[in-house]
Amino acid sequence: MPTSLAEFLRDWHDFYVLAGESSATLTGLIFVGASIGSSIFNEEHRIPIRAFLTPTVVHFAAVLFTCLVVTIPTHSWRTLGGLLGAVGLAGLAYCARLLMEIIIRHRFAVDLIDRLFYATVPFLGYLLISASAGLLIIQSPASVNLMATGLLTLLVAAIRNAWDMTLWIVIRVPTIKGPPP
Repeated sequence: MPTSLAEFLRDWHDFYVLAGESSATLTGLIFVGASIGSSIFNEEHRIPIRAFLTPTVVHFAAVLFTCLVVTIPTHSWRTLGGLLGAVGLAGLAYCARLLMEIIIRHRFAVDLIDRLFYATVPFLGYLLISASAGLLIIQSPASVNLMATGLLTLLVAAIRNAWDMTLWIVIRVPTIKGPPP
């Protein structure tokens, strides 16, 4: 077993850099998509925006933040475990609120696949990050594998949701018709 956390995470450095860069880039693209679809983002669509657009940005941001925190070389096992535990618990609370809005309160019609990818799958990702935080505190080698699985779960869910939102925007944005040929 490695003597220091930095030594333990050295082999994972490129993974965290790539995952962080991916989430940062995709977050930027979400803002581009929201700008393009700004004509449909109005008060009438406020609840779906809060249930779909905001969580996708939150999940990308959680991946980015986690990757940034993990690559700080001065963490101890406990400080990193504590920070990731906070990220995981905050994400679990956020997803629980989403589950309430999407599944229990039925504020709008949502397909089963959307329920899974907007709330349930990210909940699993945050649960894995929380579990990895506990394993970091006890210095378990399994912690980084569990953390990577949690981050990939969040990244896959957010990518799928970004694509779903892009299709939703494309379908609803009115097209400008030019003069007849």
